[in-house]
Amino acid sequence: MKNKTFIALVAALAAGLTTTICTTSTAAAQDATSIVVGADTTFPPFESEKDGTVTGFDIDMINAIAKAENLTVTLKTLPFNGLIPSLQAGSIDAAVAGITIKSSRLQNANFSNAYYKSGLSVLVKKDSNIKSFDDLKGHVVATKKATSSVDYLTGHGFSTDYIKQFQNIDAAYQALMTGGADAVIFDNPVNIDFKAKHSDGVQTVGPLLTGEYYGIALSKTKPELVAKINDGLDKIRKSGEYHQLFVKYFGGDTSGEVNEALDPAKVALSE
Repeated sequence: MKNKTFIALVAALAAGLTTTICTTSTAAAQDATSIVVGADTTFPPFESEKDGTVTGFDIDMINAIAKAENLTVTLKTLPFNGLIPSLQAGSIDAAVAGITIKSSRLQNANFSNAYYKSGLSVLVKKDSNIKSFDDLKGHVVATKKATSSVDYLTGHGFSTDYIKQFQNIDAAYQALMTGGADAVIFDNPVNIDFKAKHSDGVQTVGPLLTGEYYGIALSKTKPELVAKINDGLDKIRKSGEYHQLFVKYFGGDTSGEVNEALDPAKVALSE
């Protein structure tokens, strides 16, 4: 009787183990089709949030890529300076926020091929005497924390006493408009977007200060995502969806379009 009971117990445990293994395998398969994407929603027109709804160029793009690759996106909003650490911690799989591809970031995250060509520009009030970057010495410049604009300013000899860094770019623009800063240095498409909404009060001056590329940042814990995201990006280029995003968000201005597969290592900004 004891032997029969023992055999029955072993059989039950074996069946349970088999069920557990099968369930785990199924969950893993499901997880493989889902990605958690981090986004900083203070970067219009790439990302913005209103009444709890996140929209923008990057959001439409990552959703289109995901659809092309049969992936499901779960969006997680984060401050910009929390995106790369979250990728490193594995709490998100990808991040979109107009993230400039930089050599330092490549050490901590993988990147997709470049999808947008940008650069830094100088935004000032229309009545300002500042006509170019060279006129900024001795003036207070506002920008967003942990961005390439901060690197550019410090790299060109600006003391941090003259750099006002904000958690979101809207606060930097507010500082400019209220006299708390004399200029804003930030990504040109975002400066242009702000200028379009405040055309009677601000203007960009001088040439672009840099040439830089945005990429989708990806967790190094999921290296297989690089090929899938790049494949999806290539598909939406060929389908025309990628171009339509420029029509929708930039009024047809295609100066930022990247119509070839640009390896992130080849276009990364060095510091």
